[in-house]
Amino acid sequence: MYFLGFDLGSSSVKACLVEADSGKAVASAFFPETEMAIDAPQPGFAEQHPDNWWQNACNASKAVLTKAGIRSDDVKAIGISYQMHGLVVVDRDMNVLRPSIIWCDSRAAPYGSKAFDALGHDRVLKHLLNSPGNFTAAKLAWVKANEPDTYARVAHFMLPGDYLAARMTGEVVTTASGLSEGTLWDFQADQPAQFLFDHFGFDAGLMPTLRPTFAEQGQLSAAAAAELGLSAGTPVTYRAGDQPNNALSLNVLEPGQIAATAGTSGVVYGVSDQAKYDPQSRVNTFLHVSHTAEAPRYGVLLCVNGTGSLNSWLRNQVLRRSISYNEMNDLAHEAPVGADGLVCLPFGNGAERVLENVDLGASFQGLQFNRHGLPHMIRSAQEGIVFALYYGIKVMESVGVGIQTVRAGEANMFLSPLFRDTLANLTGAVIELYNTDGAQGAARGAGLGLGYYKSAAEAFTGLTVTKTIEPDMRAQQAYRDAYGNWQETLETILKR
Repeated sequence: MYFLGFDLGSSSVKACLVEADSGKAVASAFFPETEMAIDAPQPGFAEQHPDNWWQNACNASKAVLTKAGIRSDDVKAIGISYQMHGLVVVDRDMNVLRPSIIWCDSRAAPYGSKAFDALGHDRVLKHLLNSPGNFTAAKLAWVKANEPDTYARVAHFMLPGDYLAARMTGEVVTTASGLSEGTLWDFQADQPAQFLFDHFGFDAGLMPTLRPTFAEQGQLSAAAAAELGLSAGTPVTYRAGDQPNNALSLNVLEPGQIAATAGTSGVVYGVSDQAKYDPQSRVNTFLHVSHTAEAPRYGVLLCVNGTGSLNSWLRNQVLRRSISYNEMNDLAHEAPVGADGLVCLPFGNGAERVLENVDLGASFQGLQFNRHGLPHMIRSAQEGIVFALYYGIKVMESVGVGIQTVRAGEANMFLSPLFRDTLANLTGAVIELYNTDGAQGAARGAGLGLGYYKSAAEAFTGLTVTKTIEPDMRAQQAYRDAYGNWQETLETILKR
């Protein structure tokens, strides 16, 4: 008996099979083997076509069953994790009307800002815990204003994971956690945010049907099952945005626990039992997957868009893939802490919420031809990523989320010793790395949603720590001095 998890990212779609009783991941696969393209038809735009997500999900599903050597009817439930904040619009026949406007697209920020001002900051923050900013609701407002012919044909708007599930089941449904990601959940009324829907003039019928995060959300149609290589009638029993799901995959469900990722973007996600918000929406508060009325759980999310994307840009564009990531890490250790004054601002992947939706662009500051070489540039980039995360961590602390231990999957930037040490030494936090990822977490979520697992403890059998990084407090001052130089440089540029 197995559970199948899908993780729909912006780089690939990954599938993972978890054996129900042992909790072990028995096989995984991802497509495409090279990163999915992100189209940018104009500056600040970022789009992907949902049809490509579906094809990659089908390929990954078939591959993972072949690797595991199991029958399709051995899969008893499906879970879905997905890139947050994106927008998919379809007509009545479920045809996609335009490419998805994905998470790092910044075109809608002015529409969110205008709504924030028009509705009143105090009212919006109390009800939504965030500014509409650049989230899904504002993206739909952009479509309505700029592509009225497309908007007139929209029957449903969806998040990326809602679309993937709809292709599987034919049912257009979402979750409260998902609506909160799009600033479409009223935390005070405990229902969809009708006042924001009304403000933007959205048609009432566009809202998907609401279902619990852990529950049956539809069953595979015969046509979808054939494309996926699965059995018709298999239930979809869990879905969540990638960061709440990453927290689930690390068993981060209770107040005070922290999860982190450092893939294309970098995220620190802390769980709280208090519905608090940052007045400037530099960090964002959503409903966590474990939220209930009896035991409220909120996820406070810090995101830096340009994380692994900066590291891969250096390797692909500057180094022309002449060396591996491991060799880059070795080179970076040749430079001292602080990279001898070379500062990297890693904000080259769209408007940054932590900078109040400023699209600053990435840059290296203080470059000296006679002092700095490739080791300094690579170290400066990795330090710059950590420094940007720490800049946001200070905001998280202001809304009551402290950091003592950070849990993360042993993947992406967390494979870099320099990245890990910089984060541990700067924050003073212990970093625990685990043998998990988003697709594996989605599979465990499917088991919970099916009711096979009666508790989180049962669901996380097989989850183990692979590495622990303790901070070197003797080195902390050097890292904090380097951070101080980085922060001063950033704030000087922001004032220009």
